[in-house]
Amino acid sequence: MTTTPEEALEQAALAGIHRLPVPTPFAIGKVNAYLIEDDPLTLIDGGPTTAAALDVLGESIAAHGHSIEDIGLILLTHNHFDHLGLAEIVVEHSGAEVGAFGPAAERLANYDAEAAADDEFAVELMLRSGIPEEIAIALRSVSTSFRGWGATVQVTRPLADGDVVELAGRRLEVFFRPGHSVMDTVFWDAERRFGFVGDHLLPHISSNPLISRPLDGSPGRTRSLIAYLDSMAKTRELPEGSLLFGGHGEPIDDHRALIDTRFASTERRKEKLLRLLGEGPRSGYELAQSMWGNIAVTQAFLTLSEVIGHMDILVDEGRVREVADGAVIRYEAVA
Repeated sequence: MTTTPEEALEQAALAGIHRLPVPTPFAIGKVNAYLIEDDPLTLIDGGPTTAAALDVLGESIAAHGHSIEDIGLILLTHNHFDHLGLAEIVVEHSGAEVGAFGPAAERLANYDAEAAADDEFAVELMLRSGIPEEIAIALRSVSTSFRGWGATVQVTRPLADGDVVELAGRRLEVFFRPGHSVMDTVFWDAERRFGFVGDHLLPHISSNPLISRPLDGSPGRTRSLIAYLDSMAKTRELPEGSLLFGGHGEPIDDHRALIDTRFASTERRKEKLLRLLGEGPRSGYELAQSMWGNIAVTQAFLTLSEVIGHMDILVDEGRVREVADGAVIRYEAVA
């Protein structure tokens, strides 16, 4: 039986859970924070570091009879600035604990340095993928300008996969679900069959499995799409009839059907990219241009993450191999 978004949010409200849409300066629109009326009063994610976001967050919490100063615990689903930017400001007002995936704590505590390292990593990946240097440098400048919407946050309650966050009236199980980011975390209320999934699963768009530096500091890059497919397979095993509350958009009432759609889309895109390689070896950038045209320039890192992720799958299947062409990596189909 289909649950409408309004019915899902009503069910959540009856359980003391309120969605708080917070404005962002990004094309995706508002980000969803969630207020859990329990002891401690808990906030899941928050929003970017803008005055408008802080004002709306405060007003939304007040509409439910509380204030930012009342927050006792902040839980973070992942490290992207539209979700974590306000966390430290909330801590300054409330003294709240911050719970987040433990291995990401150092990265969250050193936001500026880690963001700069991410930019260096992205430029190197773009150049290795055949993007002209002037485009890579321009996109790095854009990324640098975005940093102000995020901020350092000190994790005081490191969490691990399988942990349980105990509130007075509920238990939230902690599931590590990397792919969209290196620290995607799902908080699962088994009693109510509610899940708070951040950007791990979104109803209206596929969550981009962005290639990243490994969280453990090891060299190389993540195989983000492969990790994401594995994470979605685990999330698919949640019970039917669950309601999943994401970081953008409306609640998800049939997560298995949505995940199956994502799997099918990945398979189609993989085969299309393989067909493009039938015309000869291509760099990641050349494949992205063939798939998305000008978007491959304006959204270069995003589209490269898509292409390279699908190439990782094809390499594992033995259908594609990487070939070094000077400083650029190209992909060719295996006969």
